[in-house]
Parts: sequence; structure tokens; C-alpha cells
Amino acid sequence: MIISPERSDFSTIFNILGKLLLALAGFMLLPLAVAWGHGEISPFWDFLLSFFLAASAGLALVILFPLREEISWIHAFFTVSMGWLVFSLFGAVPLYLSGHFLCFLDAWFESMSGFATTGLVLIQDLDHLSYAHNMWRHLTMFIGGQGIILASLSILTKARPVAVGFYMGEGRQEKILPNVIGTARFIWKVSFVYLLLGVTVFSAILMGKGLDPLKAVYHGLWLFFAAFDTGGFAPQAQNIAYYHSPVLEAATVVFMMLGAFNFNLHFWVWLKNKREIYRNFEVRIFLLTLFSLAALLYFSLKGMSNLGLFRTGFYQLISAHTGCGFTNVSSAELPLFPSLGLIAVIFAMMIGGGVCSTTGAIKIMRVGIILKSLLSEIKRWMMPFKSVYRDRIHHLQDVILSDKRVREAYVYFSLFLMSYIGGAVVGVMNGYPLVLSLFESVSAAANVGLSVGITAPSMPAVMKVVYILQMWTGRLEFLSIFVAIGFLVSYFKR
Repeated sequence: MIISPERSDFSTIFNILGKLLLALAGFMLLPLAVAWGHGEISPFWDFLLSFFLAASAGLALVILFPLREEISWIHAFFTVSMGWLVFSLFGAVPLYLSGHFLCFLDAWFESMSGFATTGLVLIQDLDHLSYAHNMWRHLTMFIGGQGIILASLSILTKARPVAVGFYMGEGRQEKILPNVIGTARFIWKVSFVYLLLGVTVFSAILMGKGLDPLKAVYHGLWLFFAAFDTGGFAPQAQNIAYYHSPVLEAATVVFMMLGAFNFNLHFWVWLKNKREIYRNFEVRIFLLTLFSLAALLYFSLKGMSNLGLFRTGFYQLISAHTGCGFTNVSSAELPLFPSLGLIAVIFAMMIGGGVCSTTGAIKIMRVGIILKSLLSEIKRWMMPFKSVYRDRIHHLQDVILSDKRVREAYVYFSLFLMSYIGGAVVGVMNGYPLVLSLFESVSAAANVGLSVGITAPSMPAVMKVVYILQMWTGRLEFLSIFVAIGFLVSYFKR
């Protein structure tokens, strides 16, 4: 543990950041190849320049700042928090060069939204964006959803002894395998299996709708990135509404839910016990909250037909609860929902998906633990003479709820709640209605991406910065950021 940071600690951190930039430059080769293959001259130069910029900066950091210290947990947490900022800033360069953004701040917003798998957008004229830039927008979600920092460092450094620090710093609370590198590789393996399945399904549906085969494959790939990584970007400005396909909407729901569930659950269902999906505590809490909020939504939209209820109501709810952010209505139509319906969607966004998944927000597990602890405490008040017992849940195995675990659930709940309210206050101070401001703030902080029209190039710059910070802190779940702040405070106090 570093009590009093030295300059050599920063040398180690900058060296790791340099390696991360080299990895980022490597990922830019994919949209570069797409631009070359489609003869997109201007996008080709955009990505070539961005590639050399990221690679040069990374190489300079590696050469100028050699590894002077053994990599510790503090280095890992600090690198994670700073690495996501570095990724989003350098990832914004090709987007800004595309000419589809008013300023670099807007491009940075879009880049952070992609890496944080949020899906809020500030891009202009999306329908005419190049294949290469659209590939990059959606690739950032795939990179961010899987945890690019751990994946990069497991290849580019000898940081295996503290790999768990990078893993936990990116908002993962559970390991799947005893070895964290094995855990990361399993996550990537699962993702690529689902990728093949998802692209096949989406492409077939889109070709059935009359799209050109090549365009259908591209759109199928991009929609998979956005659905499974619960990102919410889409290649067209109308989002999912562009395709006018109930079948496609149903298919995206399946992959949203696959991305929203714990990767540990995937491991158990694949390789151990398929019955776990019925017994798992997270799955049960997810169904409880989903159907409770669906009932609330139903009463607010009961005047609509069944098909209309599904396509404009339940779809928004499941998209919100999984943290995906796909929508089949415009940002101008969503505010027309009754207030009760908007509140149901807000609660769904606040809760989010499973721990160790691609989603943000408070997480189902923590909400479930809080509910169970509250009910248990009420039982103790009602029956004070009953013998004391320890609460248990079934999550892959029977788990006793320790005081530490309950306390952590309340801490994360409080931090997210403060972030939600803080962003809403900023919105109200800038003249937006309270409910709409809360909706947009929760969407940013919970990494969802649904919008009621506040997120736009014309909104105040201070709100863009606040939403960027909310997306960043929400994706990393605060821990690594607090460690980084403490690290800097300790250094400067010396």
C-alpha cells in the first residue's frame, strides 16, 4: 500500500497509460481498414492521423517513463480512473475530425458515452456518417463493455499479480474464475460467441426488411455491440424506430438481457448448472422489479393498445432496466409519456442490471440486498424475542449476508443517488423541468442513454461536462476515482 506517493509511482502509472494508448491505437486499425475498403478518403485520413497521434503519445510515455516500481493496487486503481479519461479524449479525435460535431467537447461527450456504454449522443447528421466513423462509435461500446484496460494490460504488461486491481477498478465486483486473467478471457469468449449469434440474427432480420446484404451485416454488427454491451448507440438518427420492425425489437430485447446479466451467471448456465437461472437471487430481483415497474407503466399507459403498449412502453422500460438505451420513439415523444410512466422508467434506469455485467447504475444485487435487509429488520422489530438468524441469498451458492456486504450496498446506493440528484439539480439550474432533468441525469449517471431531449448540441457546456463526469464515475462505480483522488491529495500534501 502506498502511503506517501513518490515521483517514481507516477512514472509507473504513465508507463501503463502509454501501453494503453498503444492498445487504443491498435483498435483504431479496424475503422481504418473499413475506410480503406469502402474508399472513404477523408475518414481514412482521420483515423490514420488519430492512429499516429495515439501511438506516438503511447510510445513517448513508455520510453520517457519506465516502470520504476512494482505495480501495486494503488497504481492499478489510479490507472483505471485516468485510463478511461485518456481513452475517451484520444477516442474523440477521429470523431471530431469527421466534421459531425460542433466542437471537441461534443466529440469527447460522444466518445465517453461510447466507452462508458451510455448511448447519449451529440452527433449531428448521423444518417450521413461514414462507415468508418460509425464502426468506431460502436466499437468503443464493445471495448468499454468488456473492460479494455484489464484486457490490454493482461497482454501488454506483466501486471498479472495485481490484475484484480484493474478488474475491480473497472466496476467489477465478482471474479468468475480464481485467476482474474482467466475471468477476463472468459468474458471475451462469451462475448464473441454471442457476437456471432447476434450478428447472424440481426443481419437476417434486416435483410428480410430489404436492406442491402453488406449494409445489413454492418448494421447487425453495430446493433449487437449496442445491445449486448448495453450501449444504446444506433447507426441511424431514429435509433431502433428507423427499422419499423417488431421482430428486430424483440431480438434486441434478448441481447439486452444477455448483456445485463452477470457474466458469472453465464458461466454457471453454460458449464455448471442450467437451473441456476431460476434460482439466482439477481434474476429473481430483476423479475420482481421489472414486473412491478411494468404494472406501474401499464396504469399510466392503459389507454393504449396492447401492441402500442409493448412497442412504446414496455420496450422503453426493458431498455432502461438493462441499461441499454435503445428506443423506438423519438426524444420528442418520450416526454409526452404521463409523469407516472416517466417515473417508472427513471426507477428502472436507477436500478440497472447485474453486477459483473456490461451495465451501470446501482445494480440489481445491491437493490435486492437492501430490500432483504430492510424486510429482515422489520421482522426483528415485529418479533424481538425470536432468535437471531443470519440472512441468506442464493447467488451461485447459498451466501450469508454479512454486515460488510449490506453496508457496501447502502454506500453504493447512496453514492449513485447523490449523483442522480446532483445532475438533476444542475439541469434545473439551467432552466429544465425537474422530472425531465432527473430523467436525463439518471440516464447519464446510470450509463443508459435514453433521452427526453435535453441532451443536444445546444445544451449548456456545463451540463455536457457534468454528464461526462457522471458517465465516467457511473461506469467505474466511484471506487477507483476516490482512490485516485486520495493518491493525488497524499502526493500534494507532501
